[in-house]
Amino acid sequence: MQTRELKDEVISDFDTIAYRYDLLTQMNPGYVKHLRWSALRLALQPGARVIDLCCGTGLSTRALVGAYPDAGEIVALDASAGMLDVAKKRAKRHDIQYVHGNALKPREAGITGHFDGALIAYGARNMTDVDGFLAAVVDLLAPGGRACFHEYSVRDSRWSQLKWNAVGHGIVLPSGLLATRTTSIWKYLIKSVQDFDGVSAFESRMRKAGFEEVKTWPMDGWQRGVVHSFVGVKPS
Repeated sequence: MQTRELKDEVISDFDTIAYRYDLLTQMNPGYVKHLRWSALRLALQPGARVIDLCCGTGLSTRALVGAYPDAGEIVALDASAGMLDVAKKRAKRHDIQYVHGNALKPREAGITGHFDGALIAYGARNMTDVDGFLAAVVDLLAPGGRACFHEYSVRDSRWSQLKWNAVGHGIVLPSGLLATRTTSIWKYLIKSVQDFDGVSAFESRMRKAGFEEVKTWPMDGWQRGVVHSFVGVKPS
């Protein structure tokens, strides 16, 4: 099993498309709204210390800033230097700490202390060691801290699988080619959704990793049954 959270070629692909990536997210109705929903589902108090793991181009970080303008500290981490560079340039809050590092080993990237909340958008399914990643998230949280995994999961529903395959091959792949002049990363992302845990399996992983009060919240629109907020609490 690889020790990095993503294969090197996938990180390289993200670096290459970083400045064009959000051309596709802007075409996805509900994308930004749903990130905000997941941020709000953390239900954090003013002054909370929050980490955005696998922050990408920073749209998830913006969701946290919008949901928690009184957060005490926001830290954002990503393995792709290119994506992180975009996130820094588009930041809406100047005191966000951006960290280039491995989400499987965030302590090695210099992440210290514990957090009241963690948001992970579209990151869990890309991990080479999902269980190890969940353990790393638990380790980052303070007792009573909450994590929200904003993630695709379609394996429990035939209709959700059909919907994702239609969107992936009919919209994501051709639009990705048009926007970035490459298909490799989009083929990878489509397959990563197809291969990832179903809702019940991922909930079980979360409980096994030590999360309590595990609950899954839906999205609306075409992403209902496709994208979910998986929320769990670290025991006090």
